[in-house]
This record gives sequence, structure tokens and C-alpha cells, in this order.
Amino acid sequence: MGVRKSKAPAKRALLIAEAAEILGVAEVTLRRWDASGRFPARRHPINGYRLYDAEAVRRLRGEITFGLRVAS
Repeated sequence: MGVRKSKAPAKRALLIAEAAEILGVAEVTLRRWDASGRFPARRHPINGYRLYDAEAVRRLRGEITFGLRVAS
């Protein structure tokens, strides 16, 4: 029996440092946004690191930069 491969592309997850750099904010800002529920992160199941969906970060970057609401 072979390994089952998904045809859907895996969603890229960004670490907090990567997301903060893209958004142009400090890591502490992302931690606060996560704690308040404004921009929640998911957690890595083993090490507990905050992980951010790359597409969600891109959408938020558009909102911050251009004041745009990008459709999901």
C-alpha cells in the first residue's frame, strides 16, 4: 500500500517573524492581535509556535497598505 498524496496544494504557514516582516509590524504586535482575537494564529501541535496562513497575511497586508478589503 503506497503513501496517499493529496492533490490539493498544502497551505503555506508562516512563523511569527516572517509574518511580522511581511506586515511591517513587530512580533509583539502579532502576539497582541492573537491574544485579542483580532488576527489569530494557529499553533504548531508539537512546539506551540504561532503559525499564520500566508494567504491571510497577504490579505491583511493589502488592508494595511491600501486600506483594501480583499475577498477571501
